[in-house]
Amino acid sequence: MRKSAVRGLLLGMAALALSACQRMPEVNFIAEGQPAALSEWGVLRVEDGKLRLNPGVVPYDLNTPLFSDYAHKLRTVWMPKGMAATYQPEHAFDFPVGTILSKTFYYPLPPGQAWDGKSVARTPPSQSVLKDETLDLRQVRLIETRLLVHRAEGWVALPYVWNEAQTEARLKRTGDLIALELVDADGLREAADYQVPDQNQCGGCHITDNRSRKLSPIGPKARHLNREFDYATGSENQLAHLARVGYLTGAPDAGQAPRSADASDAVHAGVEQRARAYLDINCGHCHSATGPAITSGLWLDAGTQDRLKLGFCKQPIAAGKGTGDRRYDIVPGDPDGSIFDFRMDSADPAVMMPELGRSIVHREGVQLIRAWIEGEPGNCDIGGTAGQDNPPAT
Repeated sequence: MRKSAVRGLLLGMAALALSACQRMPEVNFIAEGQPAALSEWGVLRVEDGKLRLNPGVVPYDLNTPLFSDYAHKLRTVWMPKGMAATYQPEHAFDFPVGTILSKTFYYPLPPGQAWDGKSVARTPPSQSVLKDETLDLRQVRLIETRLLVHRAEGWVALPYVWNEAQTEARLKRTGDLIALELVDADGLREAADYQVPDQNQCGGCHITDNRSRKLSPIGPKARHLNREFDYATGSENQLAHLARVGYLTGAPDAGQAPRSADASDAVHAGVEQRARAYLDINCGHCHSATGPAITSGLWLDAGTQDRLKLGFCKQPIAAGKGTGDRRYDIVPGDPDGSIFDFRMDSADPAVMMPELGRSIVHREGVQLIRAWIEGEPGNCDIGGTAGQDNPPAT
């Protein structure tokens, strides 16, 4: 054998040996403290100009996502080997200690435009740019990644903000404010002061039980996850996929599990179904029989059927600027006379609802709720038909 061939063989063997010695990336559950860098957790990695998931990290999506100034979100779940969440039909799944949930907020860039420091595309999350469970960093702008970590003492929220080079995200316990400019398909521009919440503000949404005052997940519920997802291995129902990879136990067939509507899909769901799904994910974690807004008497979660509790002909508990001088939360057939429309169509921090998670108006969301209210029968006159005596909403 020629010396050059021998040398080449030896170099090849050395390369293989070096490759074998390199450890595969691993998720690192950190039971205490607050790591300064997102990379310390090992959930995500930046490689070859792409944001990738490390082994064992499973992506998921929701039928209707919570609105966050038109940000897209890459959601993931990871659990220690041999552990699984327990299925629950109505509430968030019961995740074991050691679970890491991540949510990366990002925006696609305007077509043909590189990052200029502020301009991002205003597109619906349904127009996902996630391909093969990866994000091409030439096409998106990473904003933040929030971790919800299940430690022995309970869930802990940690917000990380991505650097300019999109190579690392750093812990921002006090939150951050990022000036962006949203560009729609017609080139129209709208300023958005994207707010990264501080750790205390995370509780504004994730404290779903006003008695325990403990953080808990919101999105990973059967009705939100019961949908198809384009995994790197192909399309599969998310509940079935989580069960197949060992991350979920006790789940029924997808056809037997609850399923909320896609609020943006007018082809497969009616206005009421879509409106209720929108209110459930955006408002129901607070406005419920157990949430922080329980004293308002306005319950907007999926299980509420009483029309008065849903706001029909209901007078608000607290008066003032937030009512817009309107008498009722919802006046059937009259969105302009309803407090719902007034508060959703406002970006004034003293007026708007939801009060966290957005700095601009969700135009499509407002249009949907207006259409729902317009189509509801009844009136709020004395003896009218939109109060407690109405048949329950479906």
